[in-house]
Amino acid sequence: MSIAIAVDQGTTSSRAIAFKADGTIVASHSQPLACHYPHPGWVEQDANELWQGQRHCLQFLVENHDLDGQQQFSVGITNQRETTIIWDATTGIPIGPAIVWQCRRSASYCDALDFKQKLMIREKTGLVADAYFSATKIRWLLDNIEGAQALAEQGQLRFGTVDTWLMWNLSDGQSHITDATNASRTMLYNIHQHCWDNELLALFNIPASLLPEVVASGGLHCTFEHQGKQLQFGAIIGDQQAALYGQECTEAGLAKNTYGTGCFMLMHTGNQAIESNHGLLTTVALNSDGSNGYALEGSVFMAGATMQWLRDELGIIADLQESSEIAAGLESNLGVYLIPAFTGMGAPHWQQDCSASIVGLTRGSNKNHLIRAGLESIAHQSADVIAAMTNDLHSVIKTLKVDGGASNNEFLMQFQADLLDCQVIKPYVSEITAFGAAKLAALSLGQWQSEQINIEINNRYQPKLDAVKVRTLRHEWLRALQHCLNY
Repeated sequence: MSIAIAVDQGTTSSRAIAFKADGTIVASHSQPLACHYPHPGWVEQDANELWQGQRHCLQFLVENHDLDGQQQFSVGITNQRETTIIWDATTGIPIGPAIVWQCRRSASYCDALDFKQKLMIREKTGLVADAYFSATKIRWLLDNIEGAQALAEQGQLRFGTVDTWLMWNLSDGQSHITDATNASRTMLYNIHQHCWDNELLALFNIPASLLPEVVASGGLHCTFEHQGKQLQFGAIIGDQQAALYGQECTEAGLAKNTYGTGCFMLMHTGNQAIESNHGLLTTVALNSDGSNGYALEGSVFMAGATMQWLRDELGIIADLQESSEIAAGLESNLGVYLIPAFTGMGAPHWQQDCSASIVGLTRGSNKNHLIRAGLESIAHQSADVIAAMTNDLHSVIKTLKVDGGASNNEFLMQFQADLLDCQVIKPYVSEITAFGAAKLAALSLGQWQSEQINIEINNRYQPKLDAVKVRTLRHEWLRALQHCLNY
């Protein structure tokens, strides 16, 4: 069985992973990626560190693993979306930091928009006007890097999300491209007409020459040679759409939730771009044949990152597995709720300027209750998104497919099933986002056939908690959340 490779550029690590068509990982290599926080609410990375880390992972994978003696590989790129990089078109040197999707430094640009402008953004892009997306991050760089606006107007600069930056470097500056799943997260792309929108470019005063060409997600056909092996790049796809595709959620009504740094729930809506009335986003997704369809998406900013905060900043847990055991060892959360609004609240609340808070502390509260509250906050935020989807679609979700690092936390997954009153299914494939990119590339280039792909189920979680208890927990969470939002 032939092997395909995923180049997976996340927020906290660079990775290259080799898969068989059944999802088995043949080999992988990863390297941590640092985030920097120069001011409250600011999150940035070194664009060169990002590229060098990914190049190292890909080279190490090819050079140090035999990969069954194979000499030619399909390669797919998947990436953290929205993160914004601008560089010099001649030298390839970034003009500033990579502004990470979590960063709130450009929130004032969104606040300055009037109702009609926000409505136009919503209608054209399927997004809400928020600093989460790339447009205001581009505007901030052009405004705050000396001479950047003039260089942009002269056609001397290039913008890209992470996929574009990687392809630029892989091709030695010959390819300035992205795909629709990434373009649809910039707040500059018309998801109905499938093109960059001139009215939006004018709104943010962004020269069109900055922007990459938009290609089909599975329409990338570039070949590079390394150590005598041919790497055929066949796909670019944003990480959450890659997970949706990898989970085989390619028809209307199928949903997945990825528990990573953030939490990202997508439900496929077929070829219909459904506008949410409950704070969700409409975004481009892939159909089973690789063509563009649509999905509703709810983006939670702090999921695994909440547990990282408990580990790195408070020092009260060693790892995620320990948190599962601690939480399961308690009879309850003792009324303690952690609202992880460290970078504001995402879907369906979309409040940029609220701060994290802990509600319900008593003299009997201890660090274990806070750990459990951290895990529960991930499930509650996801339940908020599911409630919005249910209201938008007037239907109940009976099954949720899950992936991402925190999906290995058994307490969290069982609690999620309890809150949602639905079956939660975790596949055997541990790296479903990367697998989705590798799968798309291999299918697009004809290296794999669809009948070869069979994703097995690892765990199924059925709801167990009493319905009255669930309603009480949800009421207490929403009350604590409202306290945070109002404050």
